[in-house]
Amino acid sequence: MNRILIIEDEVKTANSIKQGLEEHSFITETAHDGNSGLRSARKGNFDLIICDVILPGINGKEICRTLRDEQIHTPVLMLTALNSVTDKLEGFDSGVDDYLSKPFEFRELLARVRALLKRRPEIVQIATTIKCGDLELNLDTRKAVRAGRTIDLTAKEFALLEYFMQHRNRVIPKTELAERVWGIDFDTGTNVIEVYINYLRKKLEANNASRLIHTEFGMGYILKDQA
Repeated sequence: MNRILIIEDEVKTANSIKQGLEEHSFITETAHDGNSGLRSARKGNFDLIICDVILPGINGKEICRTLRDEQIHTPVLMLTALNSVTDKLEGFDSGVDDYLSKPFEFRELLARVRALLKRRPEIVQIATTIKCGDLELNLDTRKAVRAGRTIDLTAKEFALLEYFMQHRNRVIPKTELAERVWGIDFDTGTNVIEVYINYLRKKLEANNASRLIHTEFGMGYILKDQA
């Protein structure tokens, strides 16, 4: 499934786009200001970025220009209420792939999204191998290897580890894990997430290997290599 980053400071608009895309089987993440959007874009391994032009902090054009300067070529669909030719030309010069003027119908946004994903297959293809320290996860073979040791994982353990690896070095709340890995609303009365975190830790930390999944109390969990 394709992963899409939505950078939009109008929360209602961002949530509407997010809901619509997820109903069409896209995986989404949102950011509500330019600085956090740029951070997510740099490390999120997204297939497409939907970005508003006017944002708190740095604007959408600056985000796109920075990504291109850093050789990050993720396609960018820019949302804008600025419809002049000059504004759009400046956006294209900064590396924007397509524009969609506000207000818009969701079906037009969806068509633009699908067109961009088809147009740039060599760019939007997700890497088949993800690494964090000495841990390597192969998405094709569904194998996890740490320091040369193959780790046997259940389907749910693999899905949980894959989500951590795709979002390494970011604190992930339990509510997000519940929604993205289990596909359910988080139930505060269950400890299923903690149980699976412990399962993963035991397997990843066998043979006295260092800890990769860390607890951020009151916030969630983060996968990072502290070696």
